[in-house]
Amino acid sequence: MVKETGYYDLLGVSPGASAEHIKKAYRKLALKYHPDKNPNEGDKFKLISQAYEVLSDQKKRDIYDHGGEQAIKEGGLGGGGFSSPMDIFNMFFGGGSPMQSERRGKRKNVVHQLSVTLEEMYNGSTRKLGLQKNVICEKCEGYGGKKGALEKCSNCKGRGVQIQVQQIGPGMIQQIQSMCHDCQGQGERFNSKDRCKNCNGHKVERKKKVLEVHIEKGMKDGQKIIFHGEGDQEPGLEPGDVIIVLDQKEHPIYQRQGDNLIMKMEIKLVEALCGFKKTICTLDDRTLIVSSPPGKVVKPSDIKFVQKEGMPLHRDPYEKGQLIIQFVVEFPENYWLPEHMLPKLEALLPARDELMTSDDMEEVDLCDIDCNSQQNTYSGRAYEEDECPRAGVQCHTQ
Repeated sequence: MVKETGYYDLLGVSPGASAEHIKKAYRKLALKYHPDKNPNEGDKFKLISQAYEVLSDQKKRDIYDHGGEQAIKEGGLGGGGFSSPMDIFNMFFGGGSPMQSERRGKRKNVVHQLSVTLEEMYNGSTRKLGLQKNVICEKCEGYGGKKGALEKCSNCKGRGVQIQVQQIGPGMIQQIQSMCHDCQGQGERFNSKDRCKNCNGHKVERKKKVLEVHIEKGMKDGQKIIFHGEGDQEPGLEPGDVIIVLDQKEHPIYQRQGDNLIMKMEIKLVEALCGFKKTICTLDDRTLIVSSPPGKVVKPSDIKFVQKEGMPLHRDPYEKGQLIIQFVVEFPENYWLPEHMLPKLEALLPARDELMTSDDMEEVDLCDIDCNSQQNTYSGRAYEEDECPRAGVQCHTQ
């Protein structure tokens, strides 16, 4: 007669079940509760895998039948040589790789977004980031209480799960299975007097960790900085990673395009026609002087570039991209040229196009328009007597 039936109950088989029967039961349950299919049933999948690990091995099964789960643990057979339940699953179904098994035995990674300026990405920077995380309790070394004082959870009878039955209609019942909150799905727990006073039996304690985030020159928006093993700790599992994702703030002057920097420069009409000298403040607080020689016309929307004044290349910061400048030419407002100067100016400019006229053409005058008052006139009165769609005058501003 077996001492405990907890593992058999988890697989839904009797203590006298054959090895083939146990194998079929595990196969059915493992597929049903696999984390990829049911992400919220990870604890259930873990318990099923632990039960099958013991009952599928005749030596372990004999020890369990005679002494129960405690005999398995005292005999040093609790781990079974598997780093995670996924090792058992992959061995059974012939799938998965060692790397996949390793990932299954890790805590989840923690992702944080860090807002950074373009200047920090240009010059490099170090930021300190304070995080709260779980660490294995130093006082009990992650055991949770007095060693050897673990008892089977009386609430779930060592299963780690609770089953509630609800009636949902005449002759219809529903079974709801959930993790046991008394033992946190472990199937065993400490009495209050035996619990670790530091972590209250939780095996971990909350502590603050300050990470130094080194933003290297040339890093890009969305780039990740990984701190391996700095995530939450849990006994028996490899700590997860802390992943910092850089989020670049908008810059008032520069836009980044790969390793290039783009900016707009406004120049007056006289500068576009007669040359100019302008200063540019770089992201590392240097001052550049850019110029256009007299007689070389800069047209609106012209694009020029300055070599090696863009962003530093990541991991090769002595090399840089280009600084691309888009020119915006400001035309004077309400300015009339003296008529006696026009012939001289026209002689310097490209010849105008000749216009071929005929008697059936009609000449009209161009007038300045007031956007506010004239829009009401054109969009209202002209269409009061018909049902045509109203059209307004749109004013283009620069």
